Amino acid sequence: MTRNAAIVGGGHTDWGERDATWKDLAQEAGKATFDDVPDVGPTDVEGLFVGAVQPERFAFQSHVAPLVAELLGVEADSMIARTELACASGQAALRYAWLAIAAGQLDTALVIGVEKMNLPDGHDEEMQTSMSNVVDREFDGVNGLNAPTYFSFLGQRHMHEYGTTQEQLAKVAVKNKTHAANNPYAQFRMDIDVDDVLDSYPIAPPLHLFDCSGVTDGAAGLILMSEEKAREVTDEATYITGSGQSCMAGNSVNNVPSFSAWPQATVAAEQAYEQAGIDDPVKELDVAEIHDCFSISEIIEYEDLGWVEKGEGGQFIEDGRSELDGDIAVNPRGGLLGCGHPLGATGVSQALEVHKQFTGRVESARQVPDGPETGLIHNLSGSASVHSVMTLGRDPR
Repeated sequence: MTRNAAIVGGGHTDWGERDATWKDLAQEAGKATFDDVPDVGPTDVEGLFVGAVQPERFAFQSHVAPLVAELLGVEADSMIARTELACASGQAALRYAWLAIAAGQLDTALVIGVEKMNLPDGHDEEMQTSMSNVVDREFDGVNGLNAPTYFSFLGQRHMHEYGTTQEQLAKVAVKNKTHAANNPYAQFRMDIDVDDVLDSYPIAPPLHLFDCSGVTDGAAGLILMSEEKAREVTDEATYITGSGQSCMAGNSVNNVPSFSAWPQATVAAEQAYEQAGIDDPVKELDVAEIHDCFSISEIIEYEDLGWVEKGEGGQFIEDGRSELDGDIAVNPRGGLLGCGHPLGATGVSQALEVHKQFTGRVESARQVPDGPETGLIHNLSGSASVHSVMTLGRDPR
């Protein structure tokens, strides 16, 4: 039995360095989500899926899915789970909810992504130590490998092989932070230019501070329903049309097959495109939320998601092809560089943005023109050993 599943609404907290607990963030997102869909309440939810990466370390709390159910008054009498897939945890939660509905196990599911990463004063080292657990801690983490150093390797190699420039990396940061300036939920709301990026603090060459996503507290939620149920609630549903995921060697950095390409992203994208019936993503996708944890990652993703040939990602941004009025509007909410990156919530927020773009419920300054009807979300996780891609559309078929 295979059924269509639809996003009927969702909600968001403010993202940033929040004076709020993990529980507070979960409740804020839950309330905002139910407020967005007045005809659906906690008692309608049959399945709950919570994306959360390290609540045991960040909030000293495990078993968080039942905790969220209790906080929101949900009795998930058919299915409940927490998903953990590092930075792709939110999309993983969304994927499992979609699969449960498609399989006929549920009609209504709630997806919540939550992360509280900023710890009390004096505990910054706890957060940084926790982040080293995402890579192979025994081999990589203890030797100082972290996200900025790994992505600096990628930047250096891509520049060496293909002539990508620091200015092209900076253009990614400028685009996304400028979009975030028009997003009231974003952590970094600023208008900047290329010189601002290049003049920002050097982190790990070629990456500067503005090339890097932030340490962020935040949460987001979505309500998914079967197509039949969704049509009873709204005539503005967003349908999940395809999904792909691929994991290859590279969880330990010495096994990374390349420092300038992610074949996993290509495999995951091809799986999603085939399910969605997308033959030419550049012509058929209107909007995309992709994983710009660092500016170099967005450039590589242009290539490995099949939008341009290998090595042409820098030119793609330079030619304006990922602007709001370009070939594909990329990261109109501001991406990870502008919105911030509360790990378990990012994928959920991306899907909510595509839904709101479809329904015209975003700020006019970042609305994709001409009524977008097809979209994509993408996340990588760990040392990019896993890539997850999902396609969405106004039309379920």
